[in-house]
Amino acid sequence: MTRTTLVATEELAGHLDDPEWVVFDCRHDLANPDAGTKEYVLGHVPGARFLHVDRDLAAPTTGKNGRHPLPDAQAFMRKLGAAGVDTSKQVVAYDGQTGVYAARLWWMLRWLGHEKVALLDGGYAKWMREQRPVTGAVPQPVPARFGGAPHETWVGADAILGTLGRPGRIVLDARSADRYRGENETLDPVGGRIPGALNRFFKDNLDSSGCYKPAAELRQAFMALLGDAAPESVVHSCGSGVSACHNLLAMEIAGLHGSKLYPGSWSEWCSDPGRPLERG
Repeated sequence: MTRTTLVATEELAGHLDDPEWVVFDCRHDLANPDAGTKEYVLGHVPGARFLHVDRDLAAPTTGKNGRHPLPDAQAFMRKLGAAGVDTSKQVVAYDGQTGVYAARLWWMLRWLGHEKVALLDGGYAKWMREQRPVTGAVPQPVPARFGGAPHETWVGADAILGTLGRPGRIVLDARSADRYRGENETLDPVGGRIPGALNRFFKDNLDSSGCYKPAAELRQAFMALLGDAAPESVVHSCGSGVSACHNLLAMEIAGLHGSKLYPGSWSEWCSDPGRPLERG
């Protein structure tokens, strides 16, 4: 059965030797960019390939395109092919616990038209709590050809700027409430938010064990926030287009399909002093 949102640890454990499944380790630390690589070397899910959030899941920064701009689609597809991913493969992504970095890979594969991708619910932390197998061995995948193509599942700053104050579009900010208010900003040079944006802290999607809450509970929470707005009208933002993917995945789990990502998010938005902002 194809998995398109989440996969449980017990199910992944049963597919570790399945050549039709490809696993990616996306562990990362914004404050220590080398941490994920070091953790991967020490131990990872058997067979998992490593993708670095800054180097593999993002393009180089210019100071104007945000902290994690989208990479070139063709270059990223070549990386996927080198890792053994073709259009038939079931991809599973995980990170340390919350799924915030794994969700970025989940979204990027969907951006390229690959629906057979799921996030490991509970991440590596749950895998370790359950004492499931780990290894330090780096796999040597058989190269494949990934034949995807980019889809219009995201919007840019100009599109958001052109619809500010108009009905029909909702920006949903995944950052913590204090950063949404423009307080305690330590990652970007300017604190604040896109005018009119609503706030849904991505960690509110998780239960106490670090797994996603049930679909019905997520649906109720998002519908209470969005009201009668169609899911297709929602654009997800955050600091740099990473944690926003967590909310986008949560909406998909909840059956609220079709929302989009603003990849540049606040780090791109605030780089242009001509763009308006709100605080408080």
